[in-house]
Amino acid sequence: MKATATRTLACLATLGLAACGPAGAPDAWLGAVTELDDPAGPGSRYPHLAVGGGHVAMSWLQALPQGGFALQHARLRDGTWGPAATVTTGDDWFINWADFPSVVPLDATNWAAHWLQQKPGSVYTYDVRIAASRDGGKSWSAPMSPHDDGTPTEHGFVTLFAAGDAMQAVWLDGRHTGGGHDHAAGADGAMTVRSAFIGSDGRRLGTDVEIDARACDCCQTDAALTAEGPVLVYRDRSDREVRDIALVRYSGGQWSEPAHVHDDGWEIDACPVNGPAVDALGRTVVVAWFTAPDVPRVRLAFSQDAGRTFGPPVEVASGDIAGRVDVVVLDDRRAIVSWLQPSAGGAEIRAQPFDRDGPAGAPVVIASSSVQRASGFPQMVRAGGGLLFAWTDAAEPVQVRTAYATLR
Repeated sequence: MKATATRTLACLATLGLAACGPAGAPDAWLGAVTELDDPAGPGSRYPHLAVGGGHVAMSWLQALPQGGFALQHARLRDGTWGPAATVTTGDDWFINWADFPSVVPLDATNWAAHWLQQKPGSVYTYDVRIAASRDGGKSWSAPMSPHDDGTPTEHGFVTLFAAGDAMQAVWLDGRHTGGGHDHAAGADGAMTVRSAFIGSDGRRLGTDVEIDARACDCCQTDAALTAEGPVLVYRDRSDREVRDIALVRYSGGQWSEPAHVHDDGWEIDACPVNGPAVDALGRTVVVAWFTAPDVPRVRLAFSQDAGRTFGPPVEVASGDIAGRVDVVVLDDRRAIVSWLQPSAGGAEIRAQPFDRDGPAGAPVVIASSSVQRASGFPQMVRAGGGLLFAWTDAAEPVQVRTAYATLR
């Protein structure tokens, strides 16, 4: 539980006004932001929000007094968080501000969870571990790894999503990198994007497959379910070190060839640690991403054909921005983007609605935050008639915070 004196929720105000009204003051497109009574305690960090099967779930890492961490989760019901439940605990996990665990409701009863477990040797030697639940997160299968390469390399940045009665797992796979954490040009091998099917009993179905033979090493992946099947987004990596956003579609039992959402032409000899976000409704797909071919920018693009083609990008913000985006589709014309914006006092989590022609409302400050790595990646999902936000308050002791606002 939080103390009122240490609240990080900023006043909800239209940016650009000379003064900021009372905390929670509404804007034309969004009602008052209400900070919720969070299920995560002091020492919690790196939340992940997921919606599926009629459930709204949040997972996070909870530091344990004796050392190590617990992967915990809770459900939001009628605007109130239920009690925290623990998937598993460990003292040999890979804990990272950008590559964090998840708990995902696949349908009403089948859930999935993942975390990263270190191997002896280098800090950057770890495997993906996945568990399945058939009772809505009350009990879990024995953990397994979706990959069986056995190499002492990085495996992470996982996305889990429903695939009929099973699930698909997608991850970045370092089996060809030779180990280490060198993301610059000339490093041995390349990070690949791979996927595997996993049954509701937590067992892998078949072998894993390669989606892309060369991807950016440490940017998040994300997926959404369209009316025609899943789409996956990630940061690509060309031989010339151009690292633009790629999308693939799963149809007819296979993944399509990667195609860029937009050719930004961002050539960078390092990983920016700033992955894309995607959401879908029917055949409408919206992708948000950070790029910096000239100056740092957050961009958004719409597809009306389930991700086959995209319109020109919409400029969300540019200049002094940190990225760390999320996106929610409202309908076939509009979407909301959130991003982290540096400010005089640290940083702000901002959100703004857009359509294919540009802004559809004023940007709003959701909460104060920080550009420190400890603040992680803010999360946003649609829940009922509003938006749910989650973030890590980086002030010691770090703690997960959540807030809700009604859409107008």
